[in-house]
Amino acid sequence: MTSVSAVGPIGINHVAQLPTDGTPIMHAGRKPPSLPWPDIGHLAKWSVSSYKFGFGPECLRDDDPDTFWHSDGPQPHFITVEFPRKVAIQKLSLYLSFPADDSYTPATIAVRAGTGLHDLQDVRAIHLDKPDGWITFDVSAEPSPDGDGFKPIHAYVIQVIILTNHMNGKDTHVRGLRVLGPFECVTIHDQTLPHLLAALIPIHRETSSDNEDPFPFVAPCFKMYERIR
Repeated sequence: MTSVSAVGPIGINHVAQLPTDGTPIMHAGRKPPSLPWPDIGHLAKWSVSSYKFGFGPECLRDDDPDTFWHSDGPQPHFITVEFPRKVAIQKLSLYLSFPADDSYTPATIAVRAGTGLHDLQDVRAIHLDKPDGWITFDVSAEPSPDGDGFKPIHAYVIQVIILTNHMNGKDTHVRGLRVLGPFECVTIHDQTLPHLLAALIPIHRETSSDNEDPFPFVAPCFKMYERIR
């Protein structure tokens, strides 16, 4: 069984305290946790393998702990998230509740990613024992170059597959799902850091005496705002 680390509220100043060995993090509580990784799920189209009326994929993103996606078909069940362009995906965060859902609670989850539905490849699998809360984990098992955490997955499509449920349950309940980007695009006070820096770029361009930038941006998330027209 994969062990799960239980943690309290997380802010930007507490990132160093998070496990970097790939251990899933369990956030106690029903509300989505405050995380340093940006939620990029709103950029994508969401679909599911099956659902009962009123319990569709919209329940995965409504931030209501009392609603849930309820599958209505044969196993395995899956959630497919399709982006219009290739994006960097760092982590997934799911809200599961064994006390509320019993045999509908996922026990084994696999993650696949690719450029389309035709070339999805397995990138991660986790096993859960009676979870109750938000579980956050890396989608990749490939270590980052600096050895601190794991590399993000760059993909157009990511798919979460419910392979088994607790107590051999057939259909499944998932009460929330977030797709999180890399930490370099961290959100601060409802604005992304690149957006904040972009507001300063015109001032820098106007006051600079030459075209050479002595402090060029390096991270892709910053470079996309390097030129403001």
